[in-house]
Amino acid sequence: MVPGTRRRREIAAAYALMAPSLLLVLGVDFWSALLTTVLYFAVTTAAKLVLGVALALLLAWPGRGRALVFLAVFLPWAYPGGVSVIGWYWLLNPPITTSYSTFMGGIKYVVDGTLGTGAWAFTSVALFNIWRGSSFTAIFLLAGLNAIPTELFEYAQLETRSAWQRLHAVTLPLLRPYMALAVFLSFTTAFADLANVWMLTGGRVVFPVLGTQAYWLGIKAGRFAEGAARSLSLVPLLVLAMLLLFQRFDRREDEDRAA
Repeated sequence: MVPGTRRRREIAAAYALMAPSLLLVLGVDFWSALLTTVLYFAVTTAAKLVLGVALALLLAWPGRGRALVFLAVFLPWAYPGGVSVIGWYWLLNPPITTSYSTFMGGIKYVVDGTLGTGAWAFTSVALFNIWRGSSFTAIFLLAGLNAIPTELFEYAQLETRSAWQRLHAVTLPLLRPYMALAVFLSFTTAFADLANVWMLTGGRVVFPVLGTQAYWLGIKAGRFAEGAARSLSLVPLLVLAMLLLFQRFDRREDEDRAA
């Protein structure tokens, strides 16, 4: 038998063996988990992009306190993740009974009672991802700002009347390639954010995120086929997001060259 033919048959057999689990995943409690995961990606990515642009512009602004601002922005990303997770968990879920823990417990009760069970856990994980990821996005976009020739900004100051016009007409269009890559990196880091989600939720599947559910099914429950199917289900979404982002970037490059 030709080696290539044998390899294709083995791949087809593997997909055939995974098909029942994939159908089970698609038919039972998959779409709600997918919706929650997409919502988590959308909320964290949008917030990190907005904060990242704002912080990058703040860092690029000349001033005496720029070094302190850079240090404050850089620390959340550079600090060890495990220590940050523990501190964040204790901040939102105090382990010692105090007036502060009573206050945070009241907030958790109100959030879960209003939005449903797991809403506080979702908010906690999303805020941590935004806090840690926005600093990386800011530094990444700051590098993009520094790569743009200063003559373009000087010319924009002569042609526009306000800083908002310069931001909308010059800065953001020039930063678009870097923003596209930042959005894709945000997608991938949120997808791989299993350890932080697991620690912040105390090792419980409080709200259905596909990555955490895949780990729970595969490692904790021993249902490896279902866990693998649930884990791989996000790959097409990531590929589609990457294609859309960079197709938009390439099309704008082609338009610029044609002009």
